Amino acid sequence: MNKAEIFYKDIGDYHSREEKLKIVSEGRSILNPALNMSQLKPNEHGDWINKRNSRFDEFIPLEPEQKFDVTSQAFFTVYSLGIATNKDAWLYNFSLNNLEKNIKKMVEYYNIQRIAYHKLSEHDKISAKQWVAYDEKKITWTDMFLKDLENNTKYKVDNDKICFSLYRPFTKMQFCFEKQFIQRTYQQTKLFPQIDSDNLLICISCVGTNNGLSVFVSKNIPDLHFIGDTQCFPFYWYEKKDKIQSGLFEQVEEEYIRHDGISDFILEQAKTRYSNKVIKKDIFYYVYGLLHSPDYRRKFANDLKKMLPRLPLVEKPADFWAFCEAGKKLADLHLNYEEYEPPKEVLINGKPIPKKPFPEGQLTVNKMSFPSKSKKDAIIYNSYFTISNIPEKAYEYVVNGKSAIEWVIERYAVTTHKESGIKNDPNDWAIEHENPQYILDLLLSVITVSMKTVDIVAGLPKVEWE
Repeated sequence: MNKAEIFYKDIGDYHSREEKLKIVSEGRSILNPALNMSQLKPNEHGDWINKRNSRFDEFIPLEPEQKFDVTSQAFFTVYSLGIATNKDAWLYNFSLNNLEKNIKKMVEYYNIQRIAYHKLSEHDKISAKQWVAYDEKKITWTDMFLKDLENNTKYKVDNDKICFSLYRPFTKMQFCFEKQFIQRTYQQTKLFPQIDSDNLLICISCVGTNNGLSVFVSKNIPDLHFIGDTQCFPFYWYEKKDKIQSGLFEQVEEEYIRHDGISDFILEQAKTRYSNKVIKKDIFYYVYGLLHSPDYRRKFANDLKKMLPRLPLVEKPADFWAFCEAGKKLADLHLNYEEYEPPKEVLINGKPIPKKPFPEGQLTVNKMSFPSKSKKDAIIYNSYFTISNIPEKAYEYVVNGKSAIEWVIERYAVTTHKESGIKNDPNDWAIEHENPQYILDLLLSVITVSMKTVDIVAGLPKVEWE
């Protein structure tokens, strides 16, 4: 029997259903030579299409083979997914007051159910999964909650566990970092053992997505879906003091010992290639800068859909320092995205933006929008304000398939979670932080951040990848 042969025709992306059917109907048959089909043969990785680049395997992985391995021959010694709560509506909110109320309500209901369950006679007792009433307006029952209920584990409210989290790009929320309530913390409790632990994370999303490589830096705990399925590479990780003896160069902070997330291996490699002046913070910024390279993203797009990034140490010392400096500038922009003045050309209601604040009563947002799908040089902020003359370049900065500006428009809208009925209102954040103009200022600041990011990325070194 002859082996089957597989042929393939790439018709391109983003076609509508009607356009796809038209292409098929016009081709009439796979035997039609006008289709110009290609025969598929898998490579050594088993890739039939979107084949990986063999050069990618020669680079150094970001992630270690084993987490917390100080001898790792990778850029980092540890990495972690973002937080997966399985109950976001209950554990995240723009409002601190509402978040505290929601947590209290959830905990009180859980404890009432726990007590009632353990009053059942042995004859009447069934599994918690079968016994509880699934009322999403009172609690979201996860497997972890059900197990704790069966084990008679008492929950308590600790408002000291509430901190800031990056929930989505340019979207900071109040978050309850109580491990007992969270389905999966992964290694985040070692990256942020306390809510105010000092750290920087390079957050990456690429594997299994058609949006391509996304990268963002954070000093706050990120959600699992912060920029897609988010892997985090930290500058530090922490270990409890009572488990190990502190080394000569390790810093003790209260009850934790702080370790470097950048490996000694990559530091020595960089020193040998570039200069003894290289420090681990330089390497951290080098990674952040290089991951923004459009050339790198294009050249290894197929690899990045299937694997976490692998990076070279570039040949020219000047290129290393250029990526390092660019990464530092990008990190400063992205960490401080709330703090930039709007571009001078941007207008509000057709006039230059005044220095003094707008009236508080005119700043409430329900949902921002564009005048039309094709007109993005203006944004209807609310019934009082329209922002206009937004440079087209500002939309070139894209994170996880969406421009930074569109992330702000999407996330800073009043929403009500369908199942729980919990309201999440970004205006509450502005009120509680005594800055009624916060959302407007944020949007204008992100326009500036976007344009500056585009300029920095355009100036990155061109590297020969072959």
